Amino acid sequence: MKANVFAWSAALAMLSAATLGGCSRSDTGNADTGNAGDGAARKAAPAASAQVATHPGTPVSGGALTWGVTTEPACFDPHRSSQQNAFWIIRNFVDSLISKRTDGRFAPWLATSWETSADGIAYTFHLRDDVTFTDGTPFDAAAVKANFDYILANVSTTSASASLLAHFDHAEVVSPHAVRLVMKSPDSTLLESLSSVKLGFLSPKSLAQNPDLCAGGAALVGTGPFVFQNYQRGQAARFARNPHYRWAPGNAAHQGPAYLDAVSYRFLPEAAVRTGALSSGQVDLIEGVQPTDAPLFDHVDGFAYLSGPSATTSFTLNVNYTRAPADDVRVRRALRDGFDLDAIVRSVYLGTVRRAWSNIGPDNPDTNKALAGTWGNRVAAANALLDEAGWTQRDPQGFRTRNGRRLFIEVQYPQPYIRDSRDVLIRAVQSALRQNLGLDLGLRITTAGEFASQKASGDWQIYPNTDNPSDTAMELWDMLGDKGFLYGAIPHPDARIVADIDRARTLPVGEERRRLLDDIQKQAVDQAFIVPLFAPAYHLASRIGIHGVGFEPQLDGPASAYDIWMDGGGH
Repeated sequence: MKANVFAWSAALAMLSAATLGGCSRSDTGNADTGNAGDGAARKAAPAASAQVATHPGTPVSGGALTWGVTTEPACFDPHRSSQQNAFWIIRNFVDSLISKRTDGRFAPWLATSWETSADGIAYTFHLRDDVTFTDGTPFDAAAVKANFDYILANVSTTSASASLLAHFDHAEVVSPHAVRLVMKSPDSTLLESLSSVKLGFLSPKSLAQNPDLCAGGAALVGTGPFVFQNYQRGQAARFARNPHYRWAPGNAAHQGPAYLDAVSYRFLPEAAVRTGALSSGQVDLIEGVQPTDAPLFDHVDGFAYLSGPSATTSFTLNVNYTRAPADDVRVRRALRDGFDLDAIVRSVYLGTVRRAWSNIGPDNPDTNKALAGTWGNRVAAANALLDEAGWTQRDPQGFRTRNGRRLFIEVQYPQPYIRDSRDVLIRAVQSALRQNLGLDLGLRITTAGEFASQKASGDWQIYPNTDNPSDTAMELWDMLGDKGFLYGAIPHPDARIVADIDRARTLPVGEERRRLLDDIQKQAVDQAFIVPLFAPAYHLASRIGIHGVGFEPQLDGPASAYDIWMDGGGH
């Protein structure tokens, strides 16, 4: 029984039409344009040579691109990484079974087609027969099974990817190029998960020989358009073109090998340093352009500027509602409403981002738009709630106290994940809450390892983050579900929201699911389990002559360097 079949020829759109090229700012988002091919049997077009005369706009091969980025990956292993800024770097050497299009549908990639059983329990994927890992190992059904087996056998370290397989039971090799994924129960988010870089594929040989692949380098072997050449901690990671690459996703902008000879990602955490590096020609492209620096590149001769979409989650304060004093809904609501978020977001980001109303991004079709205007900046009511909760005394510093204890809640923010002035934003909220309410919102910068330990024990108070799955049920499950990223170690999370999230993951995409997702978002805000802050978007700038830069829909962040090319082949 075949509930639905997706053929290779159904995928007609590019990953992203938004590019950085010979124009300045583009506000067109990343709408689908173009046609990637006419079937699995289509011959890959050879990449153009840098020596061949071309007219403007014709891609040419060659050149090495240097990209200045805000944060250094804490881990390069796709199965272990939980850092959004690492995923689009990892994507250079890691492919997935399927790819997500900008219209929300899925296109073939390493799988040419797939079928779902009528009961939603089994998915059979038909694989390409011409794919190899860059160590020469064939990509086949056994390799798919080996990767999923590896993830489930190492859950203590692969929790970021294992969380996407909560309803997954096992993989079966049907034939050398057909694999069946068997579920414990239906999961409407499975295709979203399979398009994620976190469930991309590494060589079984690499997995067997290297128990810890976080450190990157040549030991990390995928099937992608680039090979991980080397990594210098604190400096850069370099990737060289895979000349044998012929299996780009059906919605890519081109087929065949990447245009670039190589791409290097330089780790430049200081905004002024990134800006100076691009302005002086030390790098070709940067991300994390700060609002104050945008006028240096936007509509400026010699540069191009591009803003990405906001379709995944908003940057949100996730409040552990099981730990005192935030186990009192009155305290959480006071925290949510005790400051003017609109004014703070405008002050920090100068109108370049939108204030958030839900933890689901505003460009996501499932965001609950009815939440706009329902909360925030109600200082008098917030003070009344804290009085009602018994926090009526003040200490010498002006903070509220009860029974001699200060009203204190701590934000624990891992240093590797800080970007886009998000710590500055939190400090502004911190200052407003102190002034308006006498609530002491602490901000402690932690290490990634320290927060991992806190999360594993459930010993955290507020975790600020964005989450990259663009399927709303998966995002809500990851942040608020009882087996997701945050609440997996919390003994008694809210039974209603957990049950509703679990149900949403089993419902097929449609109106019933959307209504339930709206209600879950409303519960999360009404109960102040979350305090959404702003809708982030990647802001990129390049020197003129860099083309093909875009965004991967599943990541809601920059795409890999696969489609990027340089005028004159970079020569």
